[in-house]
Amino acid sequence: MKRSLLSLLIGSMAYASGANAFVVSDIRIDGLQRVSAGTVFNSLPIEVGDDVLSPQIADAAKSLFRTGYFKDIQMGRDGDVLVVSVVERPSISQIKIEGNKAIKTDDLMNGLRSSGLSEGEIFQQATLEAIRLELERQYVSQGRYGASISANVEALPRNRVKLTINVKEGKVATIRHINVVGNTVFPQSEVLDLFELKETGMFSFFGSSDKYSREKLSGDLERLRSHYLDRGYINFNIRSTQVSISPDKQSVFITVNIDEGDKYTINEVKLAGDLIIDEEEARNLVLAKPDQTFSRRVITTTEEILSRRLGNEGYTFANVSGIPTPDHENKTVDLTFFVDPGRRAYVRRINFSGNTKTEDEVLRREMRQMEGASANTQNIEQSKVRLERLGFFRQVDVETPPVPGSSDQIDVNYTVEEQPSGSITASVGYSQSDGLLLGGSISQSNFLGTGNNVSVGLNKSDVSQLYNFSFTDPYYTVDGVSRGFGVYYRTYDYDDSDISSYAADTWGTDVRFGYPISETQSINFSAGVEGTKISTGNDTPQYIRDYIANEGNQFTNVKGTIGWSESELNRGLLPTRGYSQSASAQVTIPGSDVTFYKLNYRAQYFQPLTKNLTARFAGRLGYIGGYGSTNDIPFFEHYYGGGFASVRGYKDNTLGPKAKEFNGNNYNSIGGDVIFEGTAEILFPLPFVKDQRSLRTSLFLDFGNVYDTSCSNKKNSGSNLPDKEPLSSQPNIVDCYSPDLSQLRYSVGLGLTWITPLGPLTFSLAKALNADGEDETQVFQFSLGAPF
Repeated sequence: MKRSLLSLLIGSMAYASGANAFVVSDIRIDGLQRVSAGTVFNSLPIEVGDDVLSPQIADAAKSLFRTGYFKDIQMGRDGDVLVVSVVERPSISQIKIEGNKAIKTDDLMNGLRSSGLSEGEIFQQATLEAIRLELERQYVSQGRYGASISANVEALPRNRVKLTINVKEGKVATIRHINVVGNTVFPQSEVLDLFELKETGMFSFFGSSDKYSREKLSGDLERLRSHYLDRGYINFNIRSTQVSISPDKQSVFITVNIDEGDKYTINEVKLAGDLIIDEEEARNLVLAKPDQTFSRRVITTTEEILSRRLGNEGYTFANVSGIPTPDHENKTVDLTFFVDPGRRAYVRRINFSGNTKTEDEVLRREMRQMEGASANTQNIEQSKVRLERLGFFRQVDVETPPVPGSSDQIDVNYTVEEQPSGSITASVGYSQSDGLLLGGSISQSNFLGTGNNVSVGLNKSDVSQLYNFSFTDPYYTVDGVSRGFGVYYRTYDYDDSDISSYAADTWGTDVRFGYPISETQSINFSAGVEGTKISTGNDTPQYIRDYIANEGNQFTNVKGTIGWSESELNRGLLPTRGYSQSASAQVTIPGSDVTFYKLNYRAQYFQPLTKNLTARFAGRLGYIGGYGSTNDIPFFEHYYGGGFASVRGYKDNTLGPKAKEFNGNNYNSIGGDVIFEGTAEILFPLPFVKDQRSLRTSLFLDFGNVYDTSCSNKKNSGSNLPDKEPLSSQPNIVDCYSPDLSQLRYSVGLGLTWITPLGPLTFSLAKALNADGEDETQVFQFSLGAPF
């Protein structure tokens, strides 16, 4: 730049000493390589035909310099022709960044690009220097005070350069000491617990809490301020914050000086402005009460509650402000909540984005807020919750921007992120209970984006074969009445699944209807016919042989089911908040080969404990009863316990009553007519995984067992069994007892569920706590691509 200005100055002086004004007959530009002549002419304030003097020529040179394209400019005259000789700045051929780990190369490149430094652009040394300083500032903000950035410029042929940016990140300085000065109300330990930043300790290498960050410190100071303001100290003030660094730039010392002030209580609470709703109702919504300790959180929460209530009346733009008036002499505060409802807002359009597979109609039918109607905050939020409960989306967000140019209209924009809602190609898998799974299946709760549930498949495992087709339309009518039907054929060899030695061939068909009775509740009805054929083997227990001898081995039953379900969960898959419960009663109609009924109840409840921890409680209760002349309960309808969705740590189907093999000494499960199971879990995020929405990890306590109310009859069964010993010393039925809480089995462990495109992948590592009798335990259990 200095050389260019010097050349310009010398040229200008020479021209001024020996040249007169002249009329420009033409303009010639020399030295252009990449910059077009049109760009130069557009920036040159002299045109052909102009009468120019030396000062005008100097100004023209300055204009060309301001474009940033040239590093040297010479202005000359050839007769009446103005000659402009330029030397272009080099272009950037390549940018290479080396040594960076803490900040990704792509992020650094994007920062360079936004600052005008990218491949193909004109290179300017001043811009490079500014960017070098900015990169150093970014590293310093991460606590890397020893970071340094150097840049090397390598000239290449054809007026190009290669830039190499060398990064020495250095280590993040660790926090050696944090001291809060001036706190007398709360002890130092309680105050420091509010900080995300922590002093370095023995286990600090597990996280980054001891790594200084200016952003984290700002958040900690805001938490400290909120802690005091929420406890009545309205004059709390952070006087100063000092962050000092050790000479080796490896240690940070933080000192925060505070002034706590006095504690204030609320004297009077008033409402002002246009309330819209009844004043008595508005006062009931105000959380702040006289004689309470002043709390900023209570004020902001009250503002949100009143704003949402007005939003339910259509006043989406309502503004509620809690204005405190302190009385410093009496250490009290008068609160006035001023309500400005604004104008009633109406919804112009409801828009959806992110649903690349799911049809708009599927989302739109879940809407409780209608287009053209008065905006209702509760309906807008309820619509969001209904979308989340579908189970099709990993995340749902909603925004209500005002319509440009309108003071009383808004748009409601829902943004969804789709997730796997079934499995289309899960043809190979493995389950510890069923062994190798082979087959081709389609199971989709959102089939082709229509919201319909379709399952069709041919599956084969070591213990079973399944041919099935099932279809459910959740919106068979516009009112949300669902209809479904299915047909299936299944063979199952129970001997290979730790159940008594027999095989069952089952076929069936059914039709189902569901009727919503509220936003969260529905009643379901189904009717179907099912046929079962039992085949026995050499080891089939005498108990089963006796049943077949009395009732036969082929059964055709017509079943009817009525059920009720309720769900207040926040989403359909892997919920974290709310509860759900369901109850059902199934009965075979008179005239069926066997007459019985089943009563079932399930429930689960999620309670957030902290930002990252959630408690889950779940339970299941079931009972089978017989009616009619025989009053016998078919053994192939029994409950079985153990394994996933039951009591982990025990092998699948191994809990509860067991019968001795006919020709052997082993015992196999025969199930029971009562089941009671429950679990208590603590859900927590998996470390080092950013996106937790498709993952669930938990510490669990499982409990449960299977019981039989007719154990005494079964233990006396088997009079024809060719035993070498009397029945009293070699019983045929063991682990059989009526419902008794003392017989519950317990286990603890760690569980993980991952929703993958192939279906759910589930692991558990469990320890059975009180296995007894013939119980079989299993520490590690998993399932991948289970049959549909």
